[in-house]
Amino acid sequence: MSHGRKVYSRLNEIPTGHAKGQLTNGCLVVEGGAFRGLYNQGVMDFFMENNLNFECVIGVSAGAMAALNYASGQIGRSARCNLTYRHDSEYIGAQAIIQAHSPLNIDFALRPDEKLGLGTLDENTFYDPQRRFIAVATDCDTGKPVYFEKGKCKDILKAIKASASMPYVSPMVEVDEKRCLDGGCSCHIPYRWALEQGYENIVVIKTRERGFRKKESSKSYAERFYKDFPEFAGKLMSMNADYNKECDEIDRLEEEGRIFVIAPSEHVTVKRVESNMNKLGNLYWLGYNDAKNNLFSLNKYLK
Repeated sequence: MSHGRKVYSRLNEIPTGHAKGQLTNGCLVVEGGAFRGLYNQGVMDFFMENNLNFECVIGVSAGAMAALNYASGQIGRSARCNLTYRHDSEYIGAQAIIQAHSPLNIDFALRPDEKLGLGTLDENTFYDPQRRFIAVATDCDTGKPVYFEKGKCKDILKAIKASASMPYVSPMVEVDEKRCLDGGCSCHIPYRWALEQGYENIVVIKTRERGFRKKESSKSYAERFYKDFPEFAGKLMSMNADYNKECDEIDRLEEEGRIFVIAPSEHVTVKRVESNMNKLGNLYWLGYNDAKNNLFSLNKYLK
């Protein structure tokens, strides 16, 4: 226990510090998955400790939130927020509903103030024009993904909030005059964006193990819930099928050596809104150690 809250028992083992070294050529692609994002936080902390600071990072949903701290070079900041405050009702729970009109208060994680002990965002590093940062959200009017880029959209932190705002339970977030929700509704893993941008080195962090596929089912209630947004409702209904197609293509691209994938080496049992702190902590270390075990082959891929 700490601060009167249930926290991860090995919190003091989570690394801290600031990333150093030159920028790494290529694009890092980060999948979401709510609290399964502890996996990619472990991977990115290991990367930062080992001078793998990609010049471009693109994230979806929880992946965009964690990528924010990667792009700011702040080791352990994302993990410490989740492993300390998962059971704080201002973050998730009654107070979050009052403050954010959603059971998950994304602003709590995006703008943690000094009293939380996480430090403010390193804006000098994050806003360095040499570092590209993109958050993917879904335009609720068109059902299509929107790629909000730091320096090009009006408010990148608001774009990250939009990217991570869950359908059904979160209000839409307006960014650049677009009404948006979770980027994972239209684009689960934005590797295609990286390919289209011409990046030679593309590293994808997945939050589900290789071979995992979702059960394809038509969520007909989406049509009723979002009756005024038929394109978005259609995307929700095809989400699982679209995800499976993305995974098939990622497998093919990995086999061809076009992209490099880091995915959980064990079956992931962590739920989207997991409450078991040891399971969350274990998932973080799984990501950290999977990155460590892939370091040699990753460096070979990066040449």
